[in-house]
Amino acid sequence: MPEIPLQAMPISETPLYLLFMLSLVLFLSDWICRKPFFKTFGIALMVIVLGAVLANTGVLPTRSNPTYDAIFNYIAPASLFLLLLDVNLIQLRKTGLPILILFLLGTLGTVAGVLIATLVISDGPLFDGMYQALAGMLAGTYTGGSINFNAVALHYKVMDQGLVYTSAVAVDNVITTLWFFVTIAVPVALGRMLPAQRRISDSKNMAGPHPKVEDEAANLSIRTLSLWTGLSGLALVLTGWITEMLYQAGWEVPFMILLTTLAILLAQIPALHRQKGNMFLGSWGIYLFLAVVGAYCDFQALGAAGKLALLLLGFVSITVLMHGVLLFLGTYLLRYDWQMAAIASQANIGGGTTAMALAKNFGRNELILPAILIGSLGNALGTYIGFLVAGYL
Repeated sequence: MPEIPLQAMPISETPLYLLFMLSLVLFLSDWICRKPFFKTFGIALMVIVLGAVLANTGVLPTRSNPTYDAIFNYIAPASLFLLLLDVNLIQLRKTGLPILILFLLGTLGTVAGVLIATLVISDGPLFDGMYQALAGMLAGTYTGGSINFNAVALHYKVMDQGLVYTSAVAVDNVITTLWFFVTIAVPVALGRMLPAQRRISDSKNMAGPHPKVEDEAANLSIRTLSLWTGLSGLALVLTGWITEMLYQAGWEVPFMILLTTLAILLAQIPALHRQKGNMFLGSWGIYLFLAVVGAYCDFQALGAAGKLALLLLGFVSITVLMHGVLLFLGTYLLRYDWQMAAIASQANIGGGTTAMALAKNFGRNELILPAILIGSLGNALGTYIGFLVAGYL
């Protein structure tokens, strides 16, 4: 057996120690977020907060090191790839045209909201050179969820500015939580004022929730664990090779765009799509990434966070408000029902999981499957829209 060499670095920066502490952060975050009071905060925000607390008390390093770099460069992109393997475009054709129209209308409202927000809240030193990237991140996340938020952030290295990224995550979590309550209340209020809206039910989609939702936390077998780790590693190698090849040919295409495209193409393979565990494994990797993001946040710099948080809150509020106005106005003109519009909005703002929860809350079982599938479409579209907005600005 080979001898373990003496450590040439402080124990707090060794890979095994960091893996233990980061795993502990995830364990504690999941445990805390199961408590009634903390459920509204969400595990993503809790992971960042605990990572920041441990880093600023000296338990975790606040500066870059090889372990952190490996998580940013390999674990995070591989996890995004695994999460995107749940996008099934063939099944999406079965969801029915009305909810798909409303979802796309909500996407248009998000993009319009981001562009209007840039006119109201301009760039400044508090954004630390990340203004365009933040706009792209918000356009992406309010098209389909946090997968897109992190995909854009990874490309523009927003996580290197820990305060900016953490503030954006905190504001995003608050607005997303509040919007869930808005989408519960608005259909009730509008239904009383404008009760003539027709209710659309798609009887073809009564089969129940998407199988992947029930299997998301399924135990990984040796076979599936080997499949996902091997496939994600191969995807990173191929994407890196294609990115370099295109660059040499004069085409500078973002790595994450190519990785997203590859994941969507592979997701259409039925035999691969039926496998279990990719969502579970991908989620774990993303939370590990967020724990490191929290560790990069230096509390000594939080003096400037107050005004930055207010600016981000204003930016996000304008974006989400414009999204809601355009979506519900379109619903009125198209004479679709308000509950379907609220579910489509949640697919944009919160993702397929919250859209599914809202459909259950309304008792609209026929919309559970469409809600999850348009959420998957949001995951697919959001990265492209995020990069387009960031590039345009």
